Amino acid sequence: MQTADGNSILKGVAIGPLRIFKRTEAEIAALSTLTPAEEAARFHAARVTAMEQIQTLYDKALGEVGAADAAILVIHQMMLEDEDYLEAVRRIMEEHGGTAEYAVSAAGREFAAAFAAVEDEYMRARSADVRDVSRRMVNILTNRSDASMQDSRPAILATDDLTPSEMVRLDKSKLLGIITRHGSSSSHTAILARTMNIPALVGVDFDESWDGKMAALDGYAGRLYVDPTEELLTAMEEKLQADRRHMSRLRELMGKSNATLDGREIRVCANIGSVEDVELALRNDAQGIGLFRSEFIYLESEDYPAEERQLSIYRRVVEAMAGKRVVIRTLDIGADKQTAYFGLEGEENPALGYRAIRICLTRPEIFKTQLRAILRASAFGPVSILFPMIISREEVREAKALLAACRADLKREGVPTGELEIGVMIETPAAVMLAEELAEEADFFSIGTNDLTQYTLALDRQNPSLDRFYDPRHPAVLRMIRHTLEAGHRHGCRVCICGELGSDQTMTETFIRMGIDELSVSPSAILPLRKLIRGLDLSRPQENTGD
Repeated sequence: MQTADGNSILKGVAIGPLRIFKRTEAEIAALSTLTPAEEAARFHAARVTAMEQIQTLYDKALGEVGAADAAILVIHQMMLEDEDYLEAVRRIMEEHGGTAEYAVSAAGREFAAAFAAVEDEYMRARSADVRDVSRRMVNILTNRSDASMQDSRPAILATDDLTPSEMVRLDKSKLLGIITRHGSSSSHTAILARTMNIPALVGVDFDESWDGKMAALDGYAGRLYVDPTEELLTAMEEKLQADRRHMSRLRELMGKSNATLDGREIRVCANIGSVEDVELALRNDAQGIGLFRSEFIYLESEDYPAEERQLSIYRRVVEAMAGKRVVIRTLDIGADKQTAYFGLEGEENPALGYRAIRICLTRPEIFKTQLRAILRASAFGPVSILFPMIISREEVREAKALLAACRADLKREGVPTGELEIGVMIETPAAVMLAEELAEEADFFSIGTNDLTQYTLALDRQNPSLDRFYDPRHPAVLRMIRHTLEAGHRHGCRVCICGELGSDQTMTETFIRMGIDELSVSPSAILPLRKLIRGLDLSRPQENTGD
């Protein structure tokens, strides 16, 4: 038996033959026998074909992972429209007299290297996206199709790296697990693997001689076993069956309450990024939408989305939830969520920069379009609005004033609107310290623990070299959450946790004892949380309060 360790992307088990895939690169002619104009025409024709292929993959991904994660492929389309990239290809063709495929390959290497050199982990991971788009264009220009990564037998796939578009193309019924030599836990491929519920390890130094051998992937331990012993194989089979039994038992909780043994009821809602994600929320029995990340509407658009388009999306979500409350977070563009048409300038510290409510209040023409659409959607069911990145009472009042002005305009136009609860995101230490004042302006708080941890601990949560210091359970963060809860409740404000910490089952009892009213998590985390909540007895003392 041989073993190899890696970083686990999803806790789970896969057992089956290992299939090692190695790409063969297309042969690229450097010098062209055509004129620069003819090579430019070849490039643009290939670009159109690539855009069509990516759109087909996007449509497929919508049905498998929802729009929030399918948006990865929209980023690929945006790269093919990026003026800097197009200019680099043109420059290489003209200066070097090269073929279109040579220019694409050279520009791809140039841009991938630039992304790989930056400090930010999220941006470094975009280097793989550049290589993916470049490989697609070269294949089109050289009339070459990718070799199949799968055969007819279910297998654990091992490869140097796996791009998002390759991930989407894979037949999930034949995919038992994924092993990659390169990649990171924040890569788009890792995100897709988690969403698709496929056990995966990255950073595995596998041996190509293992091709075809029996293997067991243990996502809990972050280890791959090749030619496992009978004893180990039996243990892995038991783990796999235990996972399946666990999922089956969770399904039995559909329709049941989220009450503790001593009768404390906790709402458990879903975080979504699109209309398509609503199906996942309903399939997992969400009690509502606790966070609709509206920025994905903007990220998937080539220009500012019009009021009617936004209304159509919000209305479909509200109607699909059939009377369950939908919380729509207003535009949270900036930091690691960028789109070209906003014309945002580069910043040295984007997490501390021009983003979210700061953009909305300084560009009210964009904000008012969204506010009008949300107000109109509230006529079709219960809707709440949530303002992100708040650091002062004045910001909330200014946002509420714009909302009131939009409501007045709609009333004059004879357009119906409904009641609308006002929420404030608590994700900065400033918001925590002003929680008393903010609670007087809001109906509810939603604590974004991802950013709250980052800003409280003064570290970049996307920097892998800081992993050992990044601790969302840090006593300072927990005290911030407790302070927010107490301040909110004193003023009749409901308090929800919508960050990643909300689905951390080691913290669930602590949060409930603190007095949290609601947890909003990814759809797949809802039933496991319900099971845990239903087994808690708050009348008994907690062994460890976490603070």
